[in-house]
Amino acid sequence: MGRKSTNPHKSIYQITRERLNLTREKASELMPGISPDRIEKIENGKVNILPGDILEMSKCYKDPSLCNYYCTHECEIGKVNVQEIKQKELVQIAVETLTSLNKMSRMKDRLLEIAEDGEITPDEYDDFRDIKETLDKMALSVNTLQLWIDKKEAEGEIDDDIFD
Repeated sequence: MGRKSTNPHKSIYQITRERLNLTREKASELMPGISPDRIEKIENGKVNILPGDILEMSKCYKDPSLCNYYCTHECEIGKVNVQEIKQKELVQIAVETLTSLNKMSRMKDRLLEIAEDGEITPDEYDDFRDIKETLDKMALSVNTLQLWIDKKEAEGEIDDDIFD
């Protein structure tokens, strides 16, 4: 049995593993191909994490948010192109999604006016920026809902067969 870590600066990977009361050895048994030594190096930032490591960890730890964390904090492409998703409750996700949809519904005619000639002119910049920000919020809401669903499926609270 491994000893309990007293490191005050634990990585999200270690915190997630320990939340499940898994030792590195037990986690390694659940993740073929990832040794306890590799888990230790990942948790302490001593090795470059591979996407496959994160997929295995997120599956083993039943925490799909590890994938988003990796993309937004570890991956150079993801840092630029992926929005960080904060875990939220379904009610908050629904309210944010509907708020964005309602706002976009009011903006759709303006988007058509801007897009009609195939270019964005200086007098359209402010409106177009507002439309883009609303679409970004909508996309984030959709991704947050997807993460919520994935988490509930991983935890066995939602039957993943309902989405097939």
